[in-house]
Amino acid sequence: MQYFRHLEPSVHRTLFHRSPETVDTDGDLATLAVGLGATLYVPAVREGLVDTVRKRAHSGVESMVIDLEDAVADDDLDAARTRVVAALDELARYGDLDILLFVRIRTVLDIHIVCEGITDGIAVLAGFVVPKFRSDNGGDVLTTVDELSARLGKRLLVMPVLESVEILFRETRDAELSAIHRILDEHRDRVLAVRIGATDMCGAFGIRRDRDLTIYDVRVVADTIGAIVNYLGRTDGSGFVITGPVWEYFADHERMFRPMLRATPFENNDAVTFRQKLVSRDLDGLLREVALDRANGLQGKTVIHPSHVPPVHALSVVTHEEYQDALSIIESGGGGGVLASGYRNKMNELKPHRSWAEQTLVRASVFGVTNEGTTFVDVMQALAKRRAA
Repeated sequence: MQYFRHLEPSVHRTLFHRSPETVDTDGDLATLAVGLGATLYVPAVREGLVDTVRKRAHSGVESMVIDLEDAVADDDLDAARTRVVAALDELARYGDLDILLFVRIRTVLDIHIVCEGITDGIAVLAGFVVPKFRSDNGGDVLTTVDELSARLGKRLLVMPVLESVEILFRETRDAELSAIHRILDEHRDRVLAVRIGATDMCGAFGIRRDRDLTIYDVRVVADTIGAIVNYLGRTDGSGFVITGPVWEYFADHERMFRPMLRATPFENNDAVTFRQKLVSRDLDGLLREVALDRANGLQGKTVIHPSHVPPVHALSVVTHEEYQDALSIIESGGGGGVLASGYRNKMNELKPHRSWAEQTLVRASVFGVTNEGTTFVDVMQALAKRRAA
């Protein structure tokens, strides 16, 4: 898989100081997890499921999830399972699907049905998303996938979704997260990334966040995200990549608060009209939340609409300034001290910033590095033009 491969070479030269590299889907898990980007969910009952997956894969989506859980009514579950098996086999026969494709299950039974039902489809199945992952059920799921992977001769990966009340409620949170960490650590080679189910967390308190707010304005959820990162997102070798929760809005609405996008970057790029389009589709809130995700230690994001993919990917590209700072820190060696940024606007502290620099260079290899003076606005405009073409 390779990001922005659907853009013309001339566009790459305009945007990138360093173009995205090809990511080996059978390679290093840490790099592959960063490469999830915007993970697009599609209901298993969607009409034209195969065409939908192929269309999105050819338009810049690099990871997708076929959803058997919340997106499927109970009465439709059996038919949805049959459709998933058939879709995976058909997608494999096309032979042109170069993305990470997962199935979100309800129970362990779904894993058996999919793995035992597919024939050619094993070639395109990356693994499973496991909702409501808890310490009392997670080990069984991971063991099942271990066994089926060995039987099928295919590395199948798991992305647990943390969204249960045991994690959300203060009196059980620490013990539950500690137990989950032990389970994930035992199956480290099977766990691609940890996902966060903020919608279910909000539901436990009867909350639905407004589109004028980010998930970080919902304190009970923001506190839980912080705890998840604290237990599972450490950079000492014990942690995992943790992805950002879903942004669920994609249509215009009457606003109570002013938009979250500053006008200046768009004015400087003669893109005022483009900014208005983003605001009209509530994408300013998504952009703000993606920035806050990264500030809080999360990478990538769950998305439920194709319009959400370009903003997430545009903000995933490493800026020329970030890249130069990261290189400077890494090339300085392992000693301490400080260096002035080549951009002459900050100090780079060599020891505290080293993990950040290492992660930034991984992101640079996956999403590329912008040319000096090129901004996320330029990247988003290029993606918007390609989508409209």
